[in-house]
Amino acid sequence: MSNEKSISLDHGSGGLASQNLIGDLFLKYLTSPQLRDLEDCAVLGEHEGRIAFTTDSYVVDPLFFPGGDIGALAVHGTINDLCMRGARPIALSLALIIEEGFPLAELERVIASVGRCSEAAGVAVVTGDTKVVPHGKADRLFINTAGIGMVSHRCEISGKRARPGDAVLVSGTLADHGITIMSSQAGIAIGGDIKSDTQPLHRLVGALLEDYNCQVHVLRDPTRGGLATTLCEIAASSRVRIAIDEDQLPIRPAVAAACEMIGLDPLYLANEGKCVLICDARAEGAILHLLRSLPEGRDAALIGRVEAGNDGRVSLTTRIGGSRLLEPLTGLPLPRIC
Repeated sequence: MSNEKSISLDHGSGGLASQNLIGDLFLKYLTSPQLRDLEDCAVLGEHEGRIAFTTDSYVVDPLFFPGGDIGALAVHGTINDLCMRGARPIALSLALIIEEGFPLAELERVIASVGRCSEAAGVAVVTGDTKVVPHGKADRLFINTAGIGMVSHRCEISGKRARPGDAVLVSGTLADHGITIMSSQAGIAIGGDIKSDTQPLHRLVGALLEDYNCQVHVLRDPTRGGLATTLCEIAASSRVRIAIDEDQLPIRPAVAAACEMIGLDPLYLANEGKCVLICDARAEGAILHLLRSLPEGRDAALIGRVEAGNDGRVSLTTRIGGSRLLEPLTGLPLPRIC
């Protein structure tokens, strides 16, 4: 890439500059043999089970924030989308839309993060694409990822499978990512060591499903719209009611204080490394114990129950004993959250 400091349109031409960008930067951090072949697609090995496939796009602003960056979000978010259906992630794709003039040093930071996160997760980037658009036609950098996984068990995990009497759990503290992005966008220093919770959950889900796959009915990651919107979607899909208890919600004191200061409800803020888990009540104690024994689930909590009723209502019992109806998120309080 010689002495260039930023992305030019030539980097997206498919010619020598494109080849140099791939060879000197991308392959420096992304090391899977399939990717290094530089074919038009990756041919994966043979795997037993049902195929799971997902895709997602990432447009977060800022690109770098406490606890993570757009590259980490892309890897972790796609892995988590796969394992929320009980799939074991096999491989990822990585596609970038880069605005002309984007600093090469920042692009290298992002790709280095993708490489670290995919290697740590054991889920390789095996194919990809890069496009460069003229200055002003995009906002710095957008990423699209797709993921392939395999479902080896025969139990169906779906947002339609919540049943009256089921237990509702979360795998950890809420609203960490949302409040981190909000404060970064606003340039507000809120203290309290608040940072994004971005992390992959496939190891947690793998351990869970190894022993309890048929007791787990629903898995969801409460990203945009937060816990409240996610529960509303599950209740509507399953045609049940869900009741949760405010006293049982795991929210860090610093996050709760920051939300109160800014005037945001932590129940509607995004999470990028947590899951909602709805399971058979007979297994809730064992499942909660297992979650808390794992690094990704050490702050797991039982927060409520699924109730009979086909209206999809979600209610919150408040700390003072009242009841509050939770509705899906409306409006856009946090633009460019992921």
